[in-house]
Amino acid sequence: MSIESLTYAELAGRLGSSPEAARSLARRLRLPRKPGNDGKVRITIDLDEIQYKPLPARSPGGQRADIDGLNARIARLQAELASFEVEKLCLEASAAGHRADFERERERCDTLMAETSCLTKVAMSAREKAARLEGAMCAREVRPWWRRFVAAGDKRRPASAAQTASVRGRGPAETELAYLRVPGVPVRI
Repeated sequence: MSIESLTYAELAGRLGSSPEAARSLARRLRLPRKPGNDGKVRITIDLDEIQYKPLPARSPGGQRADIDGLNARIARLQAELASFEVEKLCLEASAAGHRADFERERERCDTLMAETSCLTKVAMSAREKAARLEGAMCAREVRPWWRRFVAAGDKRRPASAAQTASVRGRGPAETELAYLRVPGVPVRI
C-alpha cells in the first residue's frame, strides 16, 4: 500500500491514458487534491486500490468498415428518397386531377341546385293554382242545387235586358224572370 502524490500528467502516464481522463477519474473517485509548490494540482492516490483499465484504442481499420457501411446505408436512403420524390410528384399530379374533377362537379352541383330551386318555385306555383282551383270547385259543389242553375244562366245572360226583349219580343220584366226559371218548376208572375 503505497500512497503517492501525483500530478494529472503523472497519473495519466501511470494509467496509460490522457491527462483529461486522469482529471475525470480523480473527480469521479473524489480523490483529495492539493496545490503543489510548482503551482500544479497534486492528487493523493493509492494505485493498488484503483482498478482502472483503459479501453483499448480502436484500430483505424475497424472504423473504416463502419464508414463504408454507413456510406452504403446513406446511398440506399438517398435512392429511397429519390423514389419517394417521384412518388410524391405522381401523387401531386393525381391530386391536381382530382381537384379539377371536384371543382367541375361543384359547378355542376351549383347549376343543378339553381335549376332545382327554379323548378321548386314552379311546382309551388302550380300547387297553389291547383289548390285554388280545387277550392273553387268545392265551393261550386257546396252551393245549393238551384244556385248552380242560376249561375249557369248568368253566363248566358246578354249584356242588357232590353236587348233580349227586343230580340225575343218580350218585355224587360219577363226577361229578368226568365233567368230565374228552373227547368220543370213553374214560375208565377
